[in-house]
Amino acid sequence: MLEPFEGLFDAPSLVVEVGSSPEGERILAPDDAQRLHQACPDLSNWAKSWRYDEPDVAVGQQIVEVFTPFLLGLLDQGLARKTISRHRDNLWTLGGELIRRRYDDKALARKNARDALQELVSSDEAPLAYPRISESEQDSLDATCRKLNRFLRDESAKR
Repeated sequence: MLEPFEGLFDAPSLVVEVGSSPEGERILAPDDAQRLHQACPDLSNWAKSWRYDEPDVAVGQQIVEVFTPFLLGLLDQGLARKTISRHRDNLWTLGGELIRRRYDDKALARKNARDALQELVSSDEAPLAYPRISESEQDSLDATCRKLNRFLRDESAKR
């Protein structure tokens, strides 16, 4: 695993889509890392925050790798800070829900993070989150999942 860009723009390194390391990992450009850090300062900690057991961290990192280009796309749209924050919070909820569901659904657990996320959002609705959230929070999560579903479908069509 790559070491963080410690001190570079005060933003942690994220392994994502621009360039690649000798290990084959994709590295996020510094300017994108800075934008993400401003919008989502705790993104590098999400994988650990979702874990039940240590192997969950690797899956969580894969989830963050899927979410990162989506978050950058949201930032590119020039959405309001509050809207970005809402989508960010909903993605954190969705990532935690995927980790939790992997314990109950062995078929889901065998899938890579991208495929598992696509399965969870394929109906253009979010899975019902546990612990239960309010109807308005679920509606907000549904909206984020619809956007994520479109993003993942479009990205898959480009491949």
